[in-house]
Amino acid sequence: MQFLNRQSLACLLLLMFLSLSCNHAVPRLGMGGRYEEGKEQFYRGRTGNMDVAIVALETVVSQEPTYKDSMTYLGRAYYNKRRYQDAYALLQRAVVVNREDEIGWIAFGLTQLRLGQNEAGIESLKGGITLASKVMVDGYHDHIYFDTRGLVHAQIRRCAFLITKGIEEKSNILSSTERLLTLIDDEENSARNTRIQNTRPLYGN
Repeated sequence: MQFLNRQSLACLLLLMFLSLSCNHAVPRLGMGGRYEEGKEQFYRGRTGNMDVAIVALETVVSQEPTYKDSMTYLGRAYYNKRRYQDAYALLQRAVVVNREDEIGWIAFGLTQLRLGQNEAGIESLKGGITLASKVMVDGYHDHIYFDTRGLVHAQIRRCAFLITKGIEEKSNILSSTERLLTLIDDEENSARNTRIQNTRPLYGN
């Protein structure tokens, strides 16, 4: 009997450990937690769950629309789910609130192109790409280093080149600019992880 009790306790502790090891199983409380939960989906690349992002970010936006860049991320989540009208409404608000939101302008331009607003979309992308080329340097979003391999800026240059060709390159503009956003997410995730590692205390200190 005592052996069974110990075995049951060991199983219970193992289940608790496994549940805490899974990010999706840990409840995120508060607006900041919901925001991070939604944002995290973009950092996961292809494995990111846009449905999770939408639920989390809708909660944030419904309570405080101007909380950080929550509207931009929610608009992007809608875009990734091909809910272009919803994306348009959110991203239009996002760039009104923050005229210097380079990601907001890029995502807004993509959405406009998807909705057939070609001239407006090209202009939005021009503005967003120009902003991105200026601000995405070391120190971007408080990252000490950013785009150390130069992949983001190489893609920015490609997008800028395609945009100068006009709407006849619409398909390539869409795919290249969507690729740019993915690269930016990847770089932000890498920079974030580097910062976490650098601030983690060393054993024995």
